[in-house]
Amino acid sequence: QMYEADGSIMVYWHALDMAEHPPAQAVFARGIAAAGGRFICVGTSSGLVLVFDIPPKGTNITVSQVLEQHRDPITDIAAELGQALDGAGDLVTADDAGTLCVWSTGEEFTLRSKIPAFGCTCSSVTLWNGVVAAGYGNGQIRLYEAATGVLRAEVNAHARWIYALDLAPQTGKLLSGAEDSFVHVWQLSRNALTEDIEIQHCHAECVTDTQVCGARFCDPQGDSFAVTGYDLSEILRYSRV
Repeated sequence: QMYEADGSIMVYWHALDMAEHPPAQAVFARGIAAAGGRFICVGTSSGLVLVFDIPPKGTNITVSQVLEQHRDPITDIAAELGQALDGAGDLVTADDAGTLCVWSTGEEFTLRSKIPAFGCTCSSVTLWNGVVAAGYGNGQIRLYEAATGVLRAEVNAHARWIYALDLAPQTGKLLSGAEDSFVHVWQLSRNALTEDIEIQHCHAECVTDTQVCGARFCDPQGDSFAVTGYDLSEILRYSRV
């Protein structure tokens, strides 16, 4: 652990339990999110999600809970970026089989909904205003109700594996990047009359000869985003003009 004088910068190392894994099986952590104002959640290759309780001051960081709903390696974890609906939960976890779990954080994390796998890895996931947006290895983006796990929309967004999703919390714009060299910007919304979740395509950008593996918005409105790819030593930034 390392701390600055005011405690504002922290590096914490936690040894994963080697006893759970056969000697030939890789042990790794993947997926991390800050949730509930005081917790950091980290996914592992065994499917466990470790919940670290971070004190306001001091170095007494503890593993307060271990979430055990997943049976496959965790691929991504995301916390609510907007205003969670009542009972919708404020954390979502995804695994290599494609299963999604939505949780409410607190002294005891509560499972709100479990979205079953359908034969394809969920590689990236986000959560906004009670909507789970998930990107898959078959190039699909699927939108679910966080509270119930009901599928509300699906889009064949990319021709190859989606490697990155990001969401602009102030506008509901969704960014997707994939192996097909494309980055797309989408608009998520709820229909005021029907409460249906809607998705509209806004923009497409081809990053020539690049398998996109990372894409993030650079501002909370979603007016700019950055992209990188395999074997690319640069980060490319795009902005609205």
